Amino acid sequence: MMIDTGLFTVAVFQDAAWAAKALDALKQAGFPPEGTTILAKATEDATALVEKTFGRPGDRIELGAIGAAVSHGPLVAALQGTVGDLPTLGLAGTMRRAGFQAHDGRIFETLVGRGGVLVAVRSEPRAADALALFHSYGGGNAAIGAWSGRV
Repeated sequence: MMIDTGLFTVAVFQDAAWAAKALDALKQAGFPPEGTTILAKATEDATALVEKTFGRPGDRIELGAIGAAVSHGPLVAALQGTVGDLPTLGLAGTMRRAGFQAHDGRIFETLVGRGGVLVAVRSEPRAADALALFHSYGGGNAAIGAWSGRV
């Protein structure tokens, strides 16, 4: 099933401090907060980052391969899909819904499981700008999700 989720640019930062630097740069570059997503293991630092960024606590979600996570943003809704199976399928099983290949999902899931902070931006016209910014601030495996499964 294909759902039009928009185009996301995603990166995983080594911790909340690095993610905060990238999020500040996104804000300064004019990326709107309603297009931004944070997903991380539920730690004090990650919870504080979500609250500082969005002005409200993040949603708690239990992800099979990661455990308790905190999240907020449109990528989470896109990954949930119409059946809400993100908790059971995890990032590895759902990143295809946002235009990434299955191996990308496994990499993102592994990095977040190790304490990384996933940051995503939905901004198709400025996807390359977001990608460059993520690379500038240490975003690991930064990529633009555009794969549709068609060759």
